[in-house]
Amino acid sequence: MTLDVAALRKQFPSLDSGIAHFDGPGGTQTPRPVAEAVANALSGPLSNRGDGVASERNATGFVTEFRAAYADFLGADPRGIVYGRSATQLTLDFARHLAKTWGPGDEVVVSRLDHDANIRPWILAAERVGATVRWAEFDPATAELDLDGLASLIGARTRLVAVTGASNLVGTMPPIPQIAQLAHDRGALLYVDGVHYAAHRAVDLAALGADFFVCSPYKFLGPHCAVLAADPALLETIVPDKLLPSTDEVPERFEFGTLPYETMAGATAAVDFLAALAPGEGRTRRERLLNSLAATEAHEDSLRELTQDGLASLGSAITLHSRAAVRTPTLFLTMPGRRSWDAYQYLATLNVLAPAGSFYAIEPFQALRLDDEYGLRIGMAPYNEPAEVDRLIDGLAGFLGS
Repeated sequence: MTLDVAALRKQFPSLDSGIAHFDGPGGTQTPRPVAEAVANALSGPLSNRGDGVASERNATGFVTEFRAAYADFLGADPRGIVYGRSATQLTLDFARHLAKTWGPGDEVVVSRLDHDANIRPWILAAERVGATVRWAEFDPATAELDLDGLASLIGARTRLVAVTGASNLVGTMPPIPQIAQLAHDRGALLYVDGVHYAAHRAVDLAALGADFFVCSPYKFLGPHCAVLAADPALLETIVPDKLLPSTDEVPERFEFGTLPYETMAGATAAVDFLAALAPGEGRTRRERLLNSLAATEAHEDSLRELTQDGLASLGSAITLHSRAAVRTPTLFLTMPGRRSWDAYQYLATLNVLAPAGSFYAIEPFQALRLDDEYGLRIGMAPYNEPAEVDRLIDGLAGFLGS
């Protein structure tokens, strides 16, 4: 399967702006069918859920369809799909839920490679109950997670291991199935921040071995929200704080208040949109998704290689920190003697968006010990094209020569 990028780009009204978007890791642009799904849901008829009139049935359908869509997207059970406002919110919630059974002497392992949304919630939860936090390190020279070091941290008192599926800063993709085995051999749970991973690779919850996997549809063409996937049987063992009248059914007992039906409709539309990109002969939505995501992955990786070649042509003026053997099409770089923020602003004058920052990945950013307040992050999305890469490289060359 190959991706028809020209046809794809016509589905994104925002691209008419002429901006070359390399800010996908922070959130992608939205295709027309997703925006229309949100608008159509809102314009209704729409009420709270029920089975009486059409407005109630619509709301019920949006929830049911959302769970089915993300079960297909993540290779999960619809009864294990939890809606959330953001991955940060979901992780903060589940850290509180899970920590109810922790106490002094228990341990949680977090990774120095992670976004803070998969670090701070576990630290805060551990502090509240007197549990111990242990840190898995990564090697700045290779951008790889230290697996031997991680294995040595997981012991009989480890209750949970939290690790990224892919670093949103440098793109590193740790071997999650191997880490899952390490955790499960010691009776620990594995919580995977898959926000950056799910934007670039097909997800199979069982194959990964993750007990919890969280992702954000707005990173892959959907609206601003998040999804957590887990085995429904595992969710049945977790008791959240909730309002007395709210349901005790899984997964909804983890979703607080009235759900945003229009957002769920848009998130479902994003899955359907992705499944139609290069569906091949897929008969089920899951099969069409796998085919389409394989085509997207090949396209994005080819753009990453093209970008890397362009950066290499700029010589020692560029230091690339994305070095892992297995990684997403996300490149994090600095320019010795120059400020990344200045490069970001220069590129913006050319309608090229490559943001500068640490992107909430404060631990890996600090571990890199950069001689710069920020770094420049270049991320690929399905709608990017080679001509935009040329604009980016020419822009960086112009900045370096200025």
